[in-house]
Amino acid sequence: MALMAAERIEIQVLVDNVLDMLSSTPRFVTRETQQLLRRGMKRTTGGALCCASHGLSLLVTAHGPNGPRTMLFDGGPVDMTFERNATRLGVDFAAIEAVMLSHGHWDHAGGLPQAFAMIQAATPGRRVPLYLHPGMFRERGMRQGDGGVLPMDYIPSPAQWAEMGAEPVVTAEARTLLDDLFYVSAEIPRVTPYERGLPGQVVRDAEGSPWVADEALMDERFLAVRLAGQGIVVFSACSHAGVVNVLHAARAAFPGERLFAVMGGFHLSGENEKIIPETVADISGFDLPLVIPAHCTGWRAVNALEREMGPKVVPAAVGKLFTLTAGM
Repeated sequence: MALMAAERIEIQVLVDNVLDMLSSTPRFVTRETQQLLRRGMKRTTGGALCCASHGLSLLVTAHGPNGPRTMLFDGGPVDMTFERNATRLGVDFAAIEAVMLSHGHWDHAGGLPQAFAMIQAATPGRRVPLYLHPGMFRERGMRQGDGGVLPMDYIPSPAQWAEMGAEPVVTAEARTLLDDLFYVSAEIPRVTPYERGLPGQVVRDAEGSPWVADEALMDERFLAVRLAGQGIVVFSACSHAGVVNVLHAARAAFPGERLFAVMGGFHLSGENEKIIPETVADISGFDLPLVIPAHCTGWRAVNALEREMGPKVVPAAVGKLFTLTAGM
């Protein structure tokens, strides 16, 4: 599938699990405080700063031959966090031309209604494509230690998204969009023996129906952008498929091309901490110049990645702006 190259990719972290205004960063990363100062912050106060929340939302702008094209990748867990951070970071909602929900979990979908409300406020009546997988609308939950199930929040139906101003595009097929600068993947094949999805997740078709195991989470997909002179940048929101499986799928989608970076949640916390050694070893085998862990990766995995790959690992945090260029 043809994917045009971008000369520059800007990735604004709108929602993430952590804040980090103090750690040193490479030259291509602008920290939250620097951005807030550019936005006119005159005094450091709690009310002037962004906030962290369990989830992920990235605003990705790819600068191609016909100019910049902007896509929102997930919306974090809740309207409050999304609105607060997007407002303080000065997001231009009129520039957002497409939205993708990576998979059917509340910590990625919960802030999207607010995102569409802000898009509508900026450009009333404009309908923005929202890319959805058909398998993300059943009710999900997590099996508890006592055998019961703690249900997750529902994902709005395509009709409900349409009422918010979205133009739902419900498909499991891969496609390119926005001048062919963005690639939305198909379902991610499971090829590694140790990445088993989300242990304990269950699903049901209707209230009162029996819960059945749903650890594979096949509705999860990744986003990719080609950076001119460097290679493919892969965005994996939660990596329930396994981040190594995600990278294998990206390599298969773009055979013979270099994978330059992977960014997102690698889901190596909780029960998945036990697969950190295999995951870190296999990520190293892809020889990625840049690894950007976020959200559900977990501090043990971030530390393990940094010990193995050193300065190639640059953790995300709320408010950080990553600017990747062809001349890096």
